[in-house]
Amino acid sequence: MTTLPWSTAWRIARRDLHRRFRGLKLLLVCLFLGVGALAAIGSLTSAIRGELDAQGQAILGGDLEIEVWQRLLGEDEREFLAPYGQLSEGYRMQAMARSGNATAPVELKAVDAFWPLYGVMRLEHGGRAGAPPEDGAWLARGAAERLGVKVDDTIKVGTAELRVAGIISDEPDRLSEGFQLGQTVIVTRDLPERAGLTAPGALYQTKTRVRFTGNTDPDTLKDALEKRFPDAGFDIRTRNTASPGAERFVSRMGEFLTLVGLAALAIAGIGIGGGVSSYLEARRRSIATLKILGATSGDIARIYALQVGAAALAGALAGLAAGVLVTPLLASALGDLLPVRTELEIAPWALVRAAAFGLLVALVFAAPPLARARLFPAMALMRARVAPLGGAARAAALPVGIGLACILVLAFAGAPQPMLTASFLAGAVVLLGLLALLGRAIRWAAARAPRPANPLLRAALANLHRPGAATAALVTALGFGLSAFVLLAAVQTSLDGNIRRSVPDRAPDYFVLDIPRTGVDEFDTLVRSIAPAAEIETVPTMRGAILAYGPEGREQRVSELQELPEGAWALRGERGLTYAEALPEGNSLSAGKWWAGDYSGEPLVSVDENLAKAAGLKVGDMITVGILGTERSARIASLRRIDWESLGFNYVLIFSPNALEDVPHNLAATIDLPEGTSAPGLLAKLSAAFPASSAIEVGPLLTEARAILDQVALAILAAASVAVLAGIAVLLGAIAAAREARLYDAVILRVLGASRRQLLLLQLGEFGMLAAILAVVSLAMGTGLAWLVIVRLFEFDWLPDWGEILAVLGVGVALVLAFALGASLPLLRARPAQSLRAL
Repeated sequence: MTTLPWSTAWRIARRDLHRRFRGLKLLLVCLFLGVGALAAIGSLTSAIRGELDAQGQAILGGDLEIEVWQRLLGEDEREFLAPYGQLSEGYRMQAMARSGNATAPVELKAVDAFWPLYGVMRLEHGGRAGAPPEDGAWLARGAAERLGVKVDDTIKVGTAELRVAGIISDEPDRLSEGFQLGQTVIVTRDLPERAGLTAPGALYQTKTRVRFTGNTDPDTLKDALEKRFPDAGFDIRTRNTASPGAERFVSRMGEFLTLVGLAALAIAGIGIGGGVSSYLEARRRSIATLKILGATSGDIARIYALQVGAAALAGALAGLAAGVLVTPLLASALGDLLPVRTELEIAPWALVRAAAFGLLVALVFAAPPLARARLFPAMALMRARVAPLGGAARAAALPVGIGLACILVLAFAGAPQPMLTASFLAGAVVLLGLLALLGRAIRWAAARAPRPANPLLRAALANLHRPGAATAALVTALGFGLSAFVLLAAVQTSLDGNIRRSVPDRAPDYFVLDIPRTGVDEFDTLVRSIAPAAEIETVPTMRGAILAYGPEGREQRVSELQELPEGAWALRGERGLTYAEALPEGNSLSAGKWWAGDYSGEPLVSVDENLAKAAGLKVGDMITVGILGTERSARIASLRRIDWESLGFNYVLIFSPNALEDVPHNLAATIDLPEGTSAPGLLAKLSAAFPASSAIEVGPLLTEARAILDQVALAILAAASVAVLAGIAVLLGAIAAAREARLYDAVILRVLGASRRQLLLLQLGEFGMLAAILAVVSLAMGTGLAWLVIVRLFEFDWLPDWGEILAVLGVGVALVLAFALGASLPLLRARPAQSLRAL
């Protein structure tokens, strides 16, 4: 038999295809949502990564940066770096700035004449600039407002008096400096020494940046530095990792958003399958007629594949356009969370990937209904209303298999966390399989359940298993839709729980750094003169790096590790160290014993139990730390469980006093005021009495942290809502498709005398039974996916609000019933005579 050429098939398809895609709108909506979400996500993350890569040198302020605590680089270290290019050295520290009666904590940034090596420093109303003049300072706008100063006014930092030489408009390397505990004040390199801020024991960092003069590979130089100076305590970054925190955030958020887009497409796929089935069901007479007139199965496949393909392409293109246009709005909504500013950008690979995902999902879910229409003879199609068509698994296996294989390749191409992507895809397949099995199980159970005495309930139960019942499609659609509601609620409430726990409402009011050991009594007297009821805690504080650890005589040198053990972050770079006579508040022993208050034997140390677990440490092992160029070893006496959320002084390592008390160091303190009280003038008096110390106000930091976390939660809420919208669209489509299948039943019941009220109760009973069963299933599925997002992706704690989750699930069930009843209204208006003639 001769088959129709493609041109003829397209002509027939085009004539039959309504210009508004009537019957295929669900396919259009589902693809629009899924492809639009992926296009926006891909465009945004591509733009951010492009900016980070392009501005890596300016963000870092060099090709390579070496950060070290409490010292400048030694002569041998400078000589090692000198051949590679221009060096720029500077200090970073917390300090107090004063002007008259105003005092403000600031982030002091001391730079030399070569700064900035890359990028452009700009002042308000003053153009480009480099290092400030010898007696001057550049101030961030916030610092100037806090101190109430303007250009040419004077301020004090430490013991030095400085002129406000300009207000900062653009600081090129701001992003690489990390989280700010105060507004920036930029001074000359020698200012900290002149102002008494670098005395022995003072806490400060130095940063040395290199601008290469040749084609040096920064990562190669980094490896050479670590090999040449293995115990120097360097924290080294290169232009390729200028802002690792920002890159990690972008990677995690991008991965999450991509999974959300894939989830939306997975849910949309169900809608696509249901929409195509409904569309072909509405055209079964046309298909049968074409077959009677001589059309082959291949002709039928071409004609309707072209129609579905045209609709899919239209939906995907509309989604791409919407995704590109919404990218700037998404960037604006994320605001300060983004490390760089992005503009409207066309990311070809991201758009191709999004469109390919959408079209492949359409192929996978549209192939089975197309195969059914292709394979069955004309008479079977004519009788499809009363004798439903069977499956066409073999015919659909090839296109479905090709589509799934391509989806896997696309999903893993460039995935930052392949295991997470694999888990998600496997989970989606398992969920689809479970829902399909559940649909079969419900039909099987309904067929064998005892018949209720109530005729409406008996009819509702029969609707679940009768020939042609849409139970399987409804179970899949309702299951995914309700799961989307639960997922959204669980993610949102768990994030809220992490915010409440990680950023507590109550914390110390002030942290004070670099209090001289000889000035503790004066400090205590000064604070109590202003706030008599204040609680003051002081601890010794210093910086050091863990150089070696393990059983005595077999210690592992950190510098010899190929990579750090997972979770052993404290082995990287320098960390805060302290010593104490008693176990600090907020700590509890999990192994070993604490030393006596007058202990004077072998130096001992207490270790955080999480670090011990990650590094394989146990009581009795040894730890060696490097402090100010010297090595100190101590035996592990105990392991501690630390309450990190207490926002007090928490240290991974706490030594016995005799281990570190001879090391030059200062003290740090927390000041906790009684609730509802304040201490006016405290900062000013502390700054005047202790000019080399710095105080940090905790309240504004908590407010800023809450705002950032709230913004993260809002971004996740907005992203997850795409999946919920797709779920709602699928629910509506499934219910609408079920309504079409119910028309014959409703007409027969009306002829037999059923009232409109009875028809409504029949619909309510059927959907009510399904919704009750699926509510339990969706609770398990939705919370399982939410746990994966919260714990595995974002590495937060699992803190859902079960009451709110159940309330949201209840709202979802109520919406399902409302949609079902709303979709049933056209059945009540159907005229039996007219409907019977159309069958």
